[in-house]
Amino acid sequence: MNPPGDELLQRLRHFHSDYFPLHQQRFQDLVAQGQHPKTLFIGCSDSRLVPYLLTGAQPGDLFVVRNVGAFVPPYEGSGLHGTTAAIEFAVLSLQVEHVIVCGHTHCGAIRAAYEGVPERAVALKAWLALASEALLPVRPTPEALYRTEQRAVVLQLERLMDYPFVRERVESGRLALHGWHYVIEQGEVHVFDAGEGGFLPASVASTSGTGPYAPYVEHDGQVIAD
Repeated sequence: MNPPGDELLQRLRHFHSDYFPLHQQRFQDLVAQGQHPKTLFIGCSDSRLVPYLLTGAQPGDLFVVRNVGAFVPPYEGSGLHGTTAAIEFAVLSLQVEHVIVCGHTHCGAIRAAYEGVPERAVALKAWLALASEALLPVRPTPEALYRTEQRAVVLQLERLMDYPFVRERVESGRLALHGWHYVIEQGEVHVFDAGEGGFLPASVASTSGTGPYAPYVEHDGQVIAD
């Protein structure tokens, strides 16, 4: 008998009884043929960011790695790090053609990078330091947080270009990088367009993002390519 209030169990049963039978062949093909996603999606762990919902993707379409803030660790070439390992696997083994870094509005990680975290959150404090170069020397107003979220996305794209195997594929035209900023309250993703020099709503952008990316600078409060 299902324990009262066990919502997770109900969802598991719904997937098995309702969703899976409609898509069973797709899952069987993915087992028989293996996965061949063309896109690595690096996204924030925030529950409001749903990669498959944003992109309309199906099982097998996206290779997804998520962490607090959608940060990319600096390339070291050694050591244990889940995000770095996922990037290596996606690019070197799966040979994806696209890498998306997706941040979003009202990001708790960006706010915490300004305001700090509880003393016991040692790992989180160290992790949030990855956003330090994107922070502005101002109070974290809504406008400043919005700008910092976009700056942080561009910073991660720059870090990706420090990965030798990523740079090699980008420069040879085998891999494209995309910077996205999901504006939750508008239901729209703004994409970083190096040619236009900033973030544009997907509804008016000519591409889903271009790369590689030069270091960013700011002009009149807007993130632009250097």
